[in-house]
Amino acid sequence: MLREETASFIKGKKINYIQDKYKKSDLENAHIVIATTDSPEVNQKVFADCREKNILVNVADRPSQCDFYMGGIVTKGNLKIGISTNGKSPTFAKRLRQWLENFLPEQIDDILNKLYIYRSQIKGDFEQKVEAMNKVTENLIEEHD
Repeated sequence: MLREETASFIKGKKINYIQDKYKKSDLENAHIVIATTDSPEVNQKVFADCREKNILVNVADRPSQCDFYMGGIVTKGNLKIGISTNGKSPTFAKRLRQWLENFLPEQIDDILNKLYIYRSQIKGDFEQKVEAMNKVTENLIEEHD
């Protein structure tokens, strides 16, 4: 059964959700597969079939059977932060994403826009520009010992 949150996410996208009993033919024209059945045997079969057909696969709760992981993404204005636990704990990645969304100030976009303007006005070669940006941003993050 597909969770309501997942159904809402895939609605209108080019995602083929298969609820029937798995058949190798389900992989026809697939480029990426996510196996999330309640059966480890079925998930193992999906993994093996994807390997045979050179299809990228993610078997839920089996990091060793994943060609990719589902990371969390924090978005605040123009700031995007990707979070991954390499399949070790998606729940932790989710909680960290939620924490960062609450922690990051709403005016982060204002800061980014000002830094963008400043960066475009810096004169000199690449090294001089990097040095100038490092100097102006060094106090944005407080060091904690």
